[in-house]
Amino acid sequence: METKKIYLTKEGLEDLKKEYSELSKVKRPDILERVSQARSLGDLSENAEYVAAREELSFIDGRIEELEELLKQVEIIHNGKGSNHIVKLGSKVTLHSRGKKEDFMVVGEWEADPTAKKISHESPLGKALIGKKVGEKVEVEAPAGKILYTIVSVH
Repeated sequence: METKKIYLTKEGLEDLKKEYSELSKVKRPDILERVSQARSLGDLSENAEYVAAREELSFIDGRIEELEELLKQVEIIHNGKGSNHIVKLGSKVTLHSRGKKEDFMVVGEWEADPTAKKISHESPLGKALIGKKVGEKVEVEAPAGKILYTIVSVH
């Protein structure tokens, strides 16, 4: 079975590693202590603190497991420098549409954050931009209708 690559920038990888470290070295031990203390209080069937701590532990263990799998599949994306101004993963792109310019960074889906102008290469706009050059136009279907973008610059 082939595993899917998880594309991240160096910063995105560091963020995942920080989250993994925080969960496994700080939060999980704290929750284990809460479970242990709640267990010592007696009847577990009516012990809300025990149930809450076990649920939180289960959630944290699930996230730790998910992060471990993600980290095994990471492929670092490098910024688009030296790419002959062709949009690829890691590119910072300036687009012109409807009389205004906007900057975006094309990233892997795990790092996408539209509010920070980080768009996934799997998104409609990301898919349309990949492989395109400065001066080319791309049309993207949006809830408000089709939007035409012109690529102004690629870094």
